[in-house]
Amino acid sequence: MPENLLTQVGIPQQKHYNGVPFPAVLSPNPNAHPTKPQLPQIIKQQKPWIASLLHQSGAILFRGFPVNSASDFNDVVEAFGYEELPYVGGAAPRTNVVGRVFTANESPPDQKIPFHHEMAQVPEYPSKLFFFCDVEPGSGGETPIVLSHVVYERMKNKYPEFVERLEEHGLIYIRVLGEDDDPSSPIGRGWKSTFLTKDKSVAEERAAKLGMKLEWIDDGVKTVMGPIPGIKFNQERQQKIWFNSMVAAYTGWKDARNDPVKAVTFGDGQPLPAEVVHDCLSILEDESVSIPWKKGDVLLIDNLAVLHSRKSFTPPRRVLASLCK
Repeated sequence: MPENLLTQVGIPQQKHYNGVPFPAVLSPNPNAHPTKPQLPQIIKQQKPWIASLLHQSGAILFRGFPVNSASDFNDVVEAFGYEELPYVGGAAPRTNVVGRVFTANESPPDQKIPFHHEMAQVPEYPSKLFFFCDVEPGSGGETPIVLSHVVYERMKNKYPEFVERLEEHGLIYIRVLGEDDDPSSPIGRGWKSTFLTKDKSVAEERAAKLGMKLEWIDDGVKTVMGPIPGIKFNQERQQKIWFNSMVAAYTGWKDARNDPVKAVTFGDGQPLPAEVVHDCLSILEDESVSIPWKKGDVLLIDNLAVLHSRKSFTPPRRVLASLCK
């Protein structure tokens, strides 16, 4: 570790797997030189070491650094040098704030957002996610995270036949989109902002590139995605991962247009067993880590290793995000 700049700290909420903390937590070294460099400079200097730590832990929380604004956060994201991923095909309503920085899911504070890998329901998903706490929540509002390979192993041990079917058939995701965004819904992104166009034919072209079928209806469009794998093999870590939005869709894709139970099926069109889906949610919650946000926190997540969610909260709360290829 570059001890002259950073210190790895422990916090009560962390879990440990085979002696490795999850997540890793980095703070400024209190004994560093008075003219200590800013976080973007540290990242540029220590990129290989930070990448190694991320590979080991799956997520890193940077806490206690002077990251005070969306612009500061954008500088942190830029310092890593990852390529930006355009937000095409995702479900959450989001607004660009500055540079590569967007609001996180803007759904109402009383609603939980279930566990998911970011954009697991489309073929092109980010490899890395950044979150930044601009305004601390009044209460609640944590972003729980969980290691995907741990969930896979527990599900395989408990429901081997279900996991076998999932590996064989994959999943189909079905979602009905209105024309414009519906801020009252956690999946309320309209088709115009989903496909970044007002032209139906352009939307169809962009959907086709994702492998998604569109069925136009009176006041919007029904999207059918899949079959798409529900389990992936993480080449970097040489392990199978629970890479899907099954629980999120089945328990959370609910609004005026969508019935969550119909939102996801096996790839052969057969319904999912409700008791297994709900038990999977229990496993996700059991293995998860929920760290209360502090102003200035930056959380870096390896999207191929870690699922995330959001707890309901009492306003105010402002958490910003950035997605990387």
